[in-house]
Amino acid sequence: MSTDKSIPYLILDFIREEGLVKGSHLPAQKLADRFNVSRSPVNNTLALLALKGFLIHRPNRGYFLEKPINTKLQMQLGAVQRDPVSSTYFKVADDVLKGALPLKFTESFIKNKYALSTTQLKALLNRIANEGWANRKAGYGWEFSPMLTTPDSLLQSYRLRLALEPAALLEPGYHLSPEALDKCRAAEHHLLDGGIETDSPDQLHERGVRFHEALVEASGNTFFIDTIRRVNRVRRLISYRSMQDRNRYTEHCQQHLQVLDLIAKNKLLDAAQMMRIHLQSTLGNLQKIRRLLGS
Repeated sequence: MSTDKSIPYLILDFIREEGLVKGSHLPAQKLADRFNVSRSPVNNTLALLALKGFLIHRPNRGYFLEKPINTKLQMQLGAVQRDPVSSTYFKVADDVLKGALPLKFTESFIKNKYALSTTQLKALLNRIANEGWANRKAGYGWEFSPMLTTPDSLLQSYRLRLALEPAALLEPGYHLSPEALDKCRAAEHHLLDGGIETDSPDQLHERGVRFHEALVEASGNTFFIDTIRRVNRVRRLISYRSMQDRNRYTEHCQQHLQVLDLIAKNKLLDAAQMMRIHLQSTLGNLQKIRRLLGS
């Protein structure tokens, strides 16, 4: 049974990161939509995991989790190593930040430079386009977005977040559900328990994004929510580069947990102030991030 090499990794990582428990439903269409693929490779992967005993298939209902997934099991399944497309993705991201690629490029240029097949090239460009840091030009060719590829643009993005995120916590009717709060807490404890060192750049970035977006979404203000999502999409490149130094993540996790504790106690003014302190501490590290970008 063949599967796209990246799909097993993505599904297993999704199960582990979401903290799914035995009996959790894994809808094929929902997973296909999440990973921007067709249902066929998702169904193939789910069937494979069922054969290995990690899922159970119930006729007319779909697949359900039979065994919790952890990093050790992922390694046993051989699904923790990224596929060639993902490896190339990080090479391209790094080259863009270093200024080693032209802003305007053709598909054949990328295909030849990184020795990709036509299928791999399509998957790579689809991912880059979906994340918003390159777009197909009208007529012919592609163009990388110049947004958020410099330390100054990173500073501007954090100043926007410094204005927006504390304010979101003070919106009338603010409510972070107990389920969302528990999920945010679990993600921080995972990092403090070793995930800071072992998680991939993708995983680290997505955990941070989910934390900040979950807190803003609880405001119910659609303008705030749309803005934070846009900022998080386009700051991905610099986020990857800044992960070369992970020492700061322990402090970040501790600050995240402090914000969550204050929200749980409905001390929203204090939570907003803690969020402001958290974002300002990142701004204080800007000179270090400047050096990483310039390396």
